[in-house]
Amino acid sequence: MTKNGYRVMDSDMHVVEPSNLFERYLDKSFQSSAPQISRAPGKRVGVFLFEGNRLPSCDVDNPHRMEGMSGKADLASAPMRAQGYDGPSQKEAMDLEGIDVAVMYPTVCLYVPNGLHEVDGRLSAAICRAYNNWLYDLCQTDPNRMKVAAMLPQHDPKEAVREARRSVEELGAVGVYMRPNFVNGVTFHSSDYQELWGTLEELGVPVGFHEGTGSTYRQDGSEFGTNRLMLHACSHPIGMMKAMISLVCGGVFERYPQLRAAFLEANTGWVPFWLGRMDRDYELYREWDAPFLSKKPSEYFLSNCYVGTEADEAELRYTIDAVGDRNVVFSSDYPHHDSEFPEATAEFLSQPAISDTAKQNILWDNCAKLYNVTL
Repeated sequence: MTKNGYRVMDSDMHVVEPSNLFERYLDKSFQSSAPQISRAPGKRVGVFLFEGNRLPSCDVDNPHRMEGMSGKADLASAPMRAQGYDGPSQKEAMDLEGIDVAVMYPTVCLYVPNGLHEVDGRLSAAICRAYNNWLYDLCQTDPNRMKVAAMLPQHDPKEAVREARRSVEELGAVGVYMRPNFVNGVTFHSSDYQELWGTLEELGVPVGFHEGTGSTYRQDGSEFGTNRLMLHACSHPIGMMKAMISLVCGGVFERYPQLRAAFLEANTGWVPFWLGRMDRDYELYREWDAPFLSKKPSEYFLSNCYVGTEADEAELRYTIDAVGDRNVVFSSDYPHHDSEFPEATAEFLSQPAISDTAKQNILWDNCAKLYNVTL
């Protein structure tokens, strides 16, 4: 399959977890603490109940309001919604959008379990195992085209190591998903995470960071309470900036030079500014705060990092001018309310300021390299 002559790999296509996921897949010993997915019949979104919290926190007053935010995406995905967003409907959506291969990221599990602090590590790991096993089954609809990004339990980095290895070796995961937030206050350059980064480097799979607006802990923009406009505008790019600086200036890529990281669904316009800021401060403070780095921060970005763009990002051309087109990957964001589905790929291809070579790199080559996928 090609779209106007281009192969397309979606770095971040979303699944919609069924209401009975944890009833079916969570180990029986954890059923009394199972997350509950509560949505009105025939709806995509709803309230997620876990550990006495309702998630996402910014939609507690009207948990179904996001259904009305995007007539285009909700209308176009109605046939998939009617099928319960099952595996065949996911493949149907890929065909409509012109996607050859897609790496699957969560919806409910953007919040559960890693959207809360202070979750028991064993419970967090059990929830991740349940989600990953369900996602593996969904992707068996067409495993050549539908790929697993396994969720890792950030409440216990040791459990995260075990789940990463199991997911890659037993489920064929091509990457792992984590939130960019410092769950339980643990930064990514801390000693807690070093075994995980070494394991991902050994396994040859990347970490894909993905934010979810409306966690219960203090995420970037949470000062604005339930105002999704301000919270969403802040949480995604600022969260990615903090994750990136922890990995880059904290020396993670210096220690694990083959580790790959993707910063998804925050678009790319923040990247040139952030690289310039890090480079300038590195020159000022490296003797005291980063003597272990052998390269400038921007050089680690070029060798180890990828950022996700979406169909309507007008600022993409400036990012390409600043850092090139080899570190950018495409996302449809299906079926979320801010997606351009089923016209995301076509809209991206219509951007006149992006060269044909850059479009080929962004739609396929870069993503295939990130996830080490061939077709």
